[in-house]
Amino acid sequence: MKQTAIELAKQQREISVAEFFERNRHLLGFDNKKKALLTVVKEAVDNALDACEEAGVLPEIQVELIDMGNDRFRVKVEDNGPGIVKKQIPFIFAKLLYGSKFHTMKQGRGQQGIGISAAVLYAQLTTGRPARVTSKIGKNDEANYCELRIDTKTNKPEIVTEEKKSWKKEHGTKIELDIEATYQKGDQSVDAYMKETAIVNPHATFIYTTPKAEQFIFARASDKLPKEPKEIKPHPYGVELGIMQKILKYTESRTLQSFLIKEFSRVSSGTAKEICDKAGLSCSMKPHDLTLAHIEKLMQGIENTKIIAPSTDCIVPIGAELLEKGLKKEVNAEFYASITRSPTIYRGIPFVIECAIAFGGEQPSEGSIKLLRFANRVPLLYQQGAGAIFKGVVQTTWRSYGLSQSNGSLPQGPVTLIVHLASVWPPFTSEAKEAVAHYPEIIKEIKLALQECGRKLGSYIGKKKRIHAEEQKRSYIEKYIPHVGEALKELLDLKQIDEKKIEEMLKIILEQQRGKLKDIKAENLEYDEEFAKIGKGEKDE
Repeated sequence: MKQTAIELAKQQREISVAEFFERNRHLLGFDNKKKALLTVVKEAVDNALDACEEAGVLPEIQVELIDMGNDRFRVKVEDNGPGIVKKQIPFIFAKLLYGSKFHTMKQGRGQQGIGISAAVLYAQLTTGRPARVTSKIGKNDEANYCELRIDTKTNKPEIVTEEKKSWKKEHGTKIELDIEATYQKGDQSVDAYMKETAIVNPHATFIYTTPKAEQFIFARASDKLPKEPKEIKPHPYGVELGIMQKILKYTESRTLQSFLIKEFSRVSSGTAKEICDKAGLSCSMKPHDLTLAHIEKLMQGIENTKIIAPSTDCIVPIGAELLEKGLKKEVNAEFYASITRSPTIYRGIPFVIECAIAFGGEQPSEGSIKLLRFANRVPLLYQQGAGAIFKGVVQTTWRSYGLSQSNGSLPQGPVTLIVHLASVWPPFTSEAKEAVAHYPEIIKEIKLALQECGRKLGSYIGKKKRIHAEEQKRSYIEKYIPHVGEALKELLDLKQIDEKKIEEMLKIILEQQRGKLKDIKAENLEYDEEFAKIGKGEKDE
């Protein structure tokens, strides 16, 4: 039986964001048990690192995984950050799309306010158990303990238990989640995530305990915190027409000129006047009076005006020196190189590409290089071939730098390669934040950074090959020196100089040619005299 429009209308209702992700948890990285364990750990560690850095505290983060049997694990993540006030605990951990970073233009690990609350939702769905959060904000304060669930129909937190507790820690936060998961070692495991996180966060200490009760301590390589990024306003070049409509609607500015100065970065009064002139609009127009036709003219005026590039105070790259130090701490190699590019923009959003390379040492000599991808100091372990970083690497001609490479694939050799994107807003391909989108500006910068590192690597490999070839030739010469010495003795009828002395003299000459022996020791002078005589055609009677 067909339904009428009235009956169909009765079936319509609002869907909460928690309900949506309850059915589509794969979008957040919970599509299999192994990946789910990694995602939960990653979201908790990201929050802990951000909290410590914002409070100016050198991070010390403890991660413990406990195998409870039947594919169930308890995940504990504890930090020494500033803690969370009691009122905010339920909203931070049990409400999706709740956070402080979505509306700010500065670098940070989190963006949408989904990560840790999504981990709580996953725990709730798979084991039915609430999240347990302990937080303390000061030495003289008691710790607040909460057990939380998410009401998925309303996307609101439910407090199951709430109490004060004694906790020896001066300040910090601890979260415990019971989830359905699988623990495996390998490139896409929690083990790999912890090691890679330690590389790009050299200012942090991590204490990691595996489900097999193995404990790994990744000690910090630097006692200096990263510089705190500063919030900036949007740059006019990166604003689309619809966003411009929204900003105009909610602005408190009274004139178009003051609107441009107040709401955007790098717009002075002179630049604002130039934009208005090129748009054919009056500087004194009221922003709320602008029609769609006016806004289109304004966008054209912005496009035709030369505006200074965005400020880069909002992003804080790791830095070539610290990135190399972090790599040396975790990868044993014979050669290291690193580079941090100058800041540039995509869609008006500032970003920086960094690259580091480790060659040789204890790394496997066969197979593809090990590519480690990062965005805002966070490892990207899944969808390696789907993003801009992978594309930038395979499009670089590594044969020019001494590595073999097939078309469209990673180069071969004993190499660990790091590529890091630092940005106000990394353009991830999905909410799971596993790959960077293919913006041409980003790919171009990645390739330029790789080429700089590649040239350093190529120079080292070339020098190494030349030394090896020279040593091989020297080995041939040294092999035949005894025979040459014997022949010289017979040909020149040398009586007082024996074959051994001739061999030693030939070796000295060989060393002189390599430039390694500038001065010959006094005891070898007699050999020089003998060779001088031979050179003049004289013979010792």
